[in-house]
Amino acid sequence: MAAIFKLTVVMSLYMAMTACSPATSPEQGAPHADGTVNNGVISYPASDFHEQSPGRRGGTLRVSAASDAGSFDIHALSNGNIQWMGRILFDCLVYQDEQGNISPWLAKSWEISEDGKTYTFHLRDDVTFSDGEKFNAAALQANLEHMRDPATKSPLAAAYIAPYVDGKVVDEYTFEAHLREPYTPFLDVLAQSWLGMVSPRQIREAPKTIAEHPVGSGPFLLQSYTRDQGAVFTRRAGYHWAPPVTRHVGEAYLDRIELSYVPEAMIRFTALESGQSDFALDAPAQNAAAIRANPALVMRSRIRKGNPSRSMTFNVEQAPFDDVLVRRAVARAIDRDGLAWISGFGEFISKADFLAANTRFYQPNNDALAYSVDAANALLDQAGWTGRDEQGYRTRDGQRLKATLLTYDNPAFPASVSVAIQADLKKVGFDMPIEMLPLTRVTERRYAGKFQALAAGYWHTNTPDGLFVLYHSQAISTAKLIGQNAGRFRDDELDRVLSAARRSRDPVELQALYAEAQKRLTETVPAVPSVESQVLTAYGKQVKGVIFDTSHNVPFFTSVWLDRGQP
Repeated sequence: MAAIFKLTVVMSLYMAMTACSPATSPEQGAPHADGTVNNGVISYPASDFHEQSPGRRGGTLRVSAASDAGSFDIHALSNGNIQWMGRILFDCLVYQDEQGNISPWLAKSWEISEDGKTYTFHLRDDVTFSDGEKFNAAALQANLEHMRDPATKSPLAAAYIAPYVDGKVVDEYTFEAHLREPYTPFLDVLAQSWLGMVSPRQIREAPKTIAEHPVGSGPFLLQSYTRDQGAVFTRRAGYHWAPPVTRHVGEAYLDRIELSYVPEAMIRFTALESGQSDFALDAPAQNAAAIRANPALVMRSRIRKGNPSRSMTFNVEQAPFDDVLVRRAVARAIDRDGLAWISGFGEFISKADFLAANTRFYQPNNDALAYSVDAANALLDQAGWTGRDEQGYRTRDGQRLKATLLTYDNPAFPASVSVAIQADLKKVGFDMPIEMLPLTRVTERRYAGKFQALAAGYWHTNTPDGLFVLYHSQAISTAKLIGQNAGRFRDDELDRVLSAARRSRDPVELQALYAEAQKRLTETVPAVPSVESQVLTAYGKQVKGVIFDTSHNVPFFTSVWLDRGQP
């Protein structure tokens, strides 16, 4: 693909540098996250989310990312790349502001009925898609229907708008959305990249082409795309409707963004260091210290809102994880600081509770499931696993305490993490063999519930309602729903609290409800949190105007510009 920059690092150099990576103990590393920590809660300055001054027009930004999402159909994906890619090609109805409140974007304003079931949106009348189609009430209706259309096979957008029943085009730029029940997170989820607006003509006439030839209303156009190699985006002339929160006016500054998919972490680093690349969207954690030490580079570490990463999810319908004492024991037996070091080389923040530290209504509670071999052993004794076989594993009624950990080759969750979990559990007499399969087979078994424990897990959202998405019984997969409650977890008390939170618009009541939900999760343990879900980016000092998206905490490229020393 000639238009995409080439990374000329030879493999022998890559192997040599990999072999010479410094051996550092966990005590020498310190977790990093941009922002300010106050009583366990992380916040970011408002200036991180809006332009400080206008930028300079022109130039080509060369960007690397670790992997390809395989499609640009934002409604049909849950891939993390959409967090930043969606903002390049598409716009959303609304946007979160610096404090996480909902602010205008393609919708200028809205009203919510007293019963919380009707949302009336007043839309901008000057927005067009790149094929010339208008963004209007009919276009919004077409997008909502596309998100929930079974043919779209949406694992995310459809679930996020599940309470949506139908809509009414009041006039060309007024749309009325009708919900089945009050759903307070509705506006929050509409601000996320996966729920951006696609041309209604493309949805209507050629929906299958969205995957590789998307038509959005965003600040850039897709010029070319080669699967697993890269893509080229060019500035869209006439764009002038960026979210007001960003304080960006008019078209994007960059002429082009040349994106290359580079799976090898060392090559992403050396390309950035040598100047062949301007921007690494997936900056390698193992090279973070070197990036910070380089005066020509900038390193950023941001925490995504919503749910932290999980080391494993339990299938609570299968033994031994149908016993909450065993689940709690496993959670307490896993050394999260060790996992954070293995997966993040000292960059990642270990985590033992169930909401990200920058999420609204987060209540820090890292003690309930804190690492303790003694506590884990006591819980397993209490569960009746008091015998020992000749290999030292616990037994009960002649059966060994054993469960298989299902996983796949995942750069964000390397095999060494699963091996570390296996070693931690062996210390308390728990036998956990590892079964590694291709992602497609793991996904198939995940949705069918055919596993005992599922390794890794990451589900980002910009609202504490992420707890509902992962742990409410209504989020269990069915023939009609691609649900994210993979462990088929059911708890009446948690369901009650999370359902009440969806109905409430009172911040005081929501604080209490989400505090109760977080406490209940540490008691019932449907999964084991491991680290904060952090996004690492790095870029050269010539890259200016970097701000972060308020929903996803990823770079917002509309405001980025290049200063290569030209007048």
